Amino acid sequence: MIRTIAVQGYRSVRDLTLELDGLDVVTGANGAGKSNLYRALRLLAGCADGSVVGAIARDGGLASLLWAGMERPTKSVLSGDSPAQGTVRKGPVGLRLGYASDELGYLVDLGIPPPGHSPFVNDPELKREQIFHGAVARPGSLLVDRRGASVRVRDDTWRTLDWQVLPHQSVLAEAAGVENAPEIVSVRDSIRSWRFYDHFRTDPEAPARQPCVGTVSPVLDADGANLPAALATIEFQGDGEGVGRAVQDAFPGSSLTLDTLDDGRVRVLLRQPGLLRPLDLGEVSDGTLRYLLLVAALKTTRPPGLMVLNEPETSLHRDLIPALAGLIAEVAATTQVIVVTHAPDLIAELIRRGACRHELVKDAGGTSVEGSGGLLDGARWSWPTR
Repeated sequence: MIRTIAVQGYRSVRDLTLELDGLDVVTGANGAGKSNLYRALRLLAGCADGSVVGAIARDGGLASLLWAGMERPTKSVLSGDSPAQGTVRKGPVGLRLGYASDELGYLVDLGIPPPGHSPFVNDPELKREQIFHGAVARPGSLLVDRRGASVRVRDDTWRTLDWQVLPHQSVLAEAAGVENAPEIVSVRDSIRSWRFYDHFRTDPEAPARQPCVGTVSPVLDADGANLPAALATIEFQGDGEGVGRAVQDAFPGSSLTLDTLDDGRVRVLLRQPGLLRPLDLGEVSDGTLRYLLLVAALKTTRPPGLMVLNEPETSLHRDLIPALAGLIAEVAATTQVIVVTHAPDLIAELIRRGACRHELVKDAGGTSVEGSGGLLDGARWSWPTR
């Protein structure tokens, strides 16, 4: 299980560590930093498949994502007695992301490349990466250490890989398998299993409303386009009865039927009490479709190491919230789940089912966890120097 998430220098997040419990609810007022934490996690996941640099570039480059406040806010600024003042930075400019789990941890430091170094001005460079065991990266816990283009791996002693890593690539994406470094492969595969779901399309032209090619689909697409195939896969290989219970909990007396068309495509039909014919997904409400998408995502036949749901309650009537919370809690018994939401009903239902609540707040010092006692009193973490 992932025990700690750490983010430094991303938008409203100056320096944040978050301790996780297995089923965690991240909440807070609008502008507190919930979405920033969610996006930072997605960038961290992008280090495993090599997409992180492109994602940052498409978002305007590293300079547009960095913490814009004072490098070290004073007590008078934090208390509101004086306004924030511009100062000369003493530390390197960068975005740092990391996590620690029961087994291995990983962190990355992304920085701005030297002027004239590349024509791709929005691309950051990966300055430092580390893989470690334990709760925090320390010299004695390091297993892999990347500085610039050089990568060291520790067996009985440290050895430097002959192959150098390009500045725009992660050691997870490029160096895995080049040398005998199982820790790199383990962390890469672990992060690649993470899944993120937010704001499924439910408009009339949404892909999820259409029949799709009938093929084994253990994972629901991020846009939900393979919903019929994903539900068919669960019915054939997974917890089909659990899907039926989830539908019954939300829509008493209703059931799903999977229909294979002559051309091999699959469609989903929803039978409801009082209707003489079933409805296909092109006819159901936005909330009904979103709930079915969440059922397919959570009841996957290939459970991820981590599933992050961003505002899953969107478009759902409050009567569906208990069913959704029950489904999430059921899945969290075997899969680590983080829910980012500001919906009071969903928060209350998840807490009633054992979720740990993390309330984010923001002041002149950036986003922090309410009750942590300050930015320096949260979970332990250590960032390396460059």
